[in-house]
Amino acid sequence: MKKWISLGLTLSLVSACAATPEPPTASPAPLSQQLPPLPVPALSPADPLTLKRIMADPDWMGNAPQTPQWSLDGRRIYYWQKEQGSKLSRAFAVDAQGNGGALPYSDWVLAQEKTLSADRTLAAWLYEGNLFVAQAGHPPRQLTRDSSAVDQFSFTLDNRLLVRRGNKLYRIDPATGRSLLQAELVFGQKPDNAQVTDSYLARQQKRLIRYVDNQYRDAADLAARQAERRAADASLAPEPFYLNASERLVTLSPSPSGRMLLAVVTDKENRWRQDHDIMPNYLDKKGYVAAQPARARVAEAEVAPHRLMLLDTVTGTTTHISWEGLAGFEEDVLAGVKAENAARRGEHYHSAPALRVITLMQDWGWSQSPIQWSPQGDKLALMLEAQADNKDRWLATVDLTTGRLTTQHRLHDEAWVNYTHNEFGWSRDGQSLYYLSEESGYSQLYLKPLTGQARALTQGEFVVSSVTQSRDGDRFFFKANRHHPGQYEVFSVATDSGKLRQETDLKGSLDYHLSPDESRLLLTASSRTRPPELFLQPLSGRPSQLTHTTSSEFLKYPWQAPEVVAIPSSHQAKPVYARLFRPLNDSRKRNGQYPAVIFNHGAGYLQNGHFGWSGYFREFMFHNLLAQHGYVVMDIDYRGSKGYGRDWRTAIYRNMGHSEVEDMIDGIDWMAATQSVDPQRVGTYGGSYGGFLTFMALFTQPERFQAGAALRPVTDWAHYNYGYTSNILNTPDLDPIAYERSSPIEFAQGLQKPLLIMSGVLDDNVFFQDSVRLVQRLIELEKPMFETAIYPVEPHGFRQPSSWLDEYRRIFRLFEENLNP
Repeated sequence: MKKWISLGLTLSLVSACAATPEPPTASPAPLSQQLPPLPVPALSPADPLTLKRIMADPDWMGNAPQTPQWSLDGRRIYYWQKEQGSKLSRAFAVDAQGNGGALPYSDWVLAQEKTLSADRTLAAWLYEGNLFVAQAGHPPRQLTRDSSAVDQFSFTLDNRLLVRRGNKLYRIDPATGRSLLQAELVFGQKPDNAQVTDSYLARQQKRLIRYVDNQYRDAADLAARQAERRAADASLAPEPFYLNASERLVTLSPSPSGRMLLAVVTDKENRWRQDHDIMPNYLDKKGYVAAQPARARVAEAEVAPHRLMLLDTVTGTTTHISWEGLAGFEEDVLAGVKAENAARRGEHYHSAPALRVITLMQDWGWSQSPIQWSPQGDKLALMLEAQADNKDRWLATVDLTTGRLTTQHRLHDEAWVNYTHNEFGWSRDGQSLYYLSEESGYSQLYLKPLTGQARALTQGEFVVSSVTQSRDGDRFFFKANRHHPGQYEVFSVATDSGKLRQETDLKGSLDYHLSPDESRLLLTASSRTRPPELFLQPLSGRPSQLTHTTSSEFLKYPWQAPEVVAIPSSHQAKPVYARLFRPLNDSRKRNGQYPAVIFNHGAGYLQNGHFGWSGYFREFMFHNLLAQHGYVVMDIDYRGSKGYGRDWRTAIYRNMGHSEVEDMIDGIDWMAATQSVDPQRVGTYGGSYGGFLTFMALFTQPERFQAGAALRPVTDWAHYNYGYTSNILNTPDLDPIAYERSSPIEFAQGLQKPLLIMSGVLDDNVFFQDSVRLVQRLIELEKPMFETAIYPVEPHGFRQPSSWLDEYRRIFRLFEENLNP
């Protein structure tokens, strides 16, 4: 599933360069050193793990650095760290030797993500919704101080700032702070008191009544005078652009000169929910049941297209952009799906061209805008997607005079276009576009001249992401798993020759920032048993560790590093990768065989069989505990997981929960053949998508799984959200076949083994209603072998240590009673 269904910690890295003064020489000690430790029993290397320790507030492990970034001069690195015993975070700064500490509140303004001007002499950023600017070697200056936050900003080619608040765009001079209105958008009809309305009575009134005729004449004179004044008097505000009153602004992107604006609008009444979409909170602070708003389900979601127009702030003209320049914009790409469902109803489907619902590419998993102006500001490129059918992604350029689109690249996928690996941009000379594409089967980097053929800069069965172009345009840096699907390193490629160069060799998992002078890498790196820390590495050099945020208590414990194994598949050529935890005692052996547990990660499209620190850190510790109790534990990257290319990702199209369970069964057979696992003593568990797979495993293959625990689980895909589900299953009205063969509630009659269902009542991602509906279905099917546990104050990702503890005590007991009786 998308990022919001993942249960694990998200380790994000935001690339920025900050024009800031040096931090103060004396800084207070980090709060982690000021606050007393939480009252949780200490963990000794000689002690066995306990659930109470594993599920305690994770502060005891230490808190990893977040959102690191370089200062503009490259001498300092800023990052944020969660405070001990608090949900709040604090800003830090360190130098190249790792010296530094927490910043005082007055300097938190320095630790923000920054945008550089084209000549790199200025940096601008938002802090608490207000705009700041700085020049190298000088303290920052605040340009706005308002309770109304700035929506967006950008630099012009002459180092002015274009700042949007609501539907108004201002031009600000950083040197003086002077602010001028550049453009205003008004959603409504332009008032024109000089124009006679198109009705008989109005025309008659003007013809017969001199007083009324004079009113029209005076209004026409005033309008003409105002037009003359605006043309001659630069102190007057420009006339607004009047747009359709039934629409609302999605985004407004000014050209680097500020003259041309790309306005993107959509239907004002397009809503993300219906009035009946609520989530009851039974423990509201007032003592009543509070009905909290919740998102719409895929069966009811409204999908509205975007409309694009170019606004010229000099001439005041509006040019509408049509979709006619997009290859295949009217194709009936779902004709086969519609025909299959029609045939089931005894009908015949007649295909016909129709305008598809097209929007800007949505920002899931990439940190850039789908609108990119060329460095010189004379060209505009857009990334667009077919939002309603999810089968096409277009990279198109816009003629700024006519508004005509030219397709530079079309990525068509018979399943669905990935919502990640969509990075793109202009070459430094503005004559080519670079982009990522899965057209070869794996996300690779391409370079395309505007009037020529695209050229692949990278090739192979590995995944490219996180692209950074060098300042001179001669090289691209990126992250890739070239040597092993679970091992990520930083590489670079020469733009002209395509020669690849490996920049790091940490053999784990990492993210990176290129330094301002492009000589060093700031790395956020981790291993299977060590949480992320910051490292500094010269290009082609050795890394040095900058931060030490993991607690000594955690570091001293002898954690088992799971082995990443390749399991032969009986259903396709490539192996299934998984993490394997081996048993640390033989007390639970029976006839020379061990019990086993298969963990199913959440999100669906997520990778957990890698060599870095897992976002499922609690599960990592729980699997260590299971190994200490004599279990073999497998953490599997079933088909649909991230990191293995397009075909692996789309293997679940219109058929969720079946190929994944096949991979789990291959895992059981491999463990039985190579790890002395008893195939009749295997349980499974997981949360979210992993909970869904627990249902599908027990409901469709009850003879292979002896028990299962489903946490915050999806039971019926028709009740999940539109953005995620429609990619994989289309929509329930259009493709009921896909929903019926992919939803656990349709297979509930297959339950034969003990099942534990656990859900948070305040889950606004996978609704508590999902579990309620399945429980009622199981009751009506007279299935006695299931139990439920509810968590009244928990959302999708649990927050209370007591809830985590209760949940995993139940899971452990389920396995002990059914796999280790």
